[in-house]
Amino acid sequence: MVQIDSTYWYGVTATVYLVTCWVFSVVRGVHNCGTPKERRAYIWPDRKMQVIIYLCGTVLLPYVLNPQNEAAWILMKSYFPCTYYFYCGALIFCFFGTVKQWKVWKKANAIAATITFIAIAPLVVNAWWPSGQLLSQQFLEAWNIVVIVVSISMIGYASVAMWQVREWIKKARELNYSNPDDFPTEYAHRMWLTPIILTPFLWPAFITNSPTVMAFLCIPLAIFNITLLLNVMPVWRRAAILTDDDEDEEAEDNDDEELAEERSNRIAAEIELFVNTEAAYLDSHLKLEQVVERCNFSRRYVSKVFTERFGGFSDYVNGLRLNYFEHYKAQHPNSTDESAAEASGFTSYKSYLNAKERLPQK
Repeated sequence: MVQIDSTYWYGVTATVYLVTCWVFSVVRGVHNCGTPKERRAYIWPDRKMQVIIYLCGTVLLPYVLNPQNEAAWILMKSYFPCTYYFYCGALIFCFFGTVKQWKVWKKANAIAATITFIAIAPLVVNAWWPSGQLLSQQFLEAWNIVVIVVSISMIGYASVAMWQVREWIKKARELNYSNPDDFPTEYAHRMWLTPIILTPFLWPAFITNSPTVMAFLCIPLAIFNITLLLNVMPVWRRAAILTDDDEDEEAEDNDDEELAEERSNRIAAEIELFVNTEAAYLDSHLKLEQVVERCNFSRRYVSKVFTERFGGFSDYVNGLRLNYFEHYKAQHPNSTDESAAEASGFTSYKSYLNAKERLPQK
C-alpha cells in the first residue's frame, strides 16, 4: 500500500479552501442580483469589495504548492487571525453602512485596511520570495507579536462594527416597519454575528503552530465560504430600509422655508388620509415604502415628516392600532385579546403588549 505523507493532506485542504475563495470571487464577479432600479442597491454588500477580499486568499498559494515551506506556513497560520476580523468588519460596515452613514466609516475602514496590510505584507513577501525565505527567524519571531497585536486590534474594529450595525438595525426596523417581525432580522443577524461565528476557526492553528490543526480548520472555513455565497446570492432588497438620499438632501438644502413647509404639509395630509382615515394601519404588514408610494414623494421626505410631525412611522401606526384595540374591545366584549389584537393590525396579542409597553401614553 502506498503511504501518503501527511503534508500531502495539508496541501489538499488548503487547496480546497483556496478554490472556494476563487469560486466565490468568480461567481460574485459575474453574478448580478437582478437589474437595479434607479439608485437602489440590490447587491450584497458591495460586489467589488467582496470579490477583492476573497481574491486576497490567493496570497496563500505558496502553502498550497509547498506546505513544507516554513515561510509559507508562517503566512498561512497568520493570515486568518490577522485579516479575517478586518474583512468581517469592512463587509458588515459596507452592507449596513450603505443605508446608514457608510461615508462616516470609510476613513476608519481605510485605516484598518492599512494596518492589516502592513501586518501581513512582510509575511506575504517572505513566502513568495523566489529564492527562499527572505526574512530572518529573529525578525519573524518579533513580527509574530505584531500579528497578535494587529489581530486583537481588528477584533476591536469588528466589535465596533457589530455594535454600530446593531444600532442601525434597530433604527431601520423602527423607521420602516410597523410590524418589527417583518424586518429580516434573522438574515441580518447571521451576517452581523459572522466575526463571532468564525473566531473558533481563526486562532487554533496560530496558537498551536500546527499544520495538522490548520488542515482540519480549512474544511469548515471552505464550507463557510460556500454557505455565505449561497446566502448572498438571492436578491436582498436593501431599498426596503434605505432612509438617506443624497440628491434629496441637496435639493432640500436649496429649498426656501415656504416651499419646504408646503411640501411637509402635503405629505402630512397624505399620511393622515392614507394611514389614519383610510385605516391603512390595520394592515399588520404596513411598511414605510407603501406610504412613500402613496405620497409620491421620496422616502427621505416622508420619513422626515413622520419623525417631525407624528413621532416616527412605527410609533404613529402602532399608536393608532392601540387606540383601535380599545374601541374594538368595547364594541366586541366577547372577543378574545388575540382576535382583538389581530383585528387592530397587530400580528398577535404579544405584539400588542410590546407596543403598549413601548408606547404607554397611547
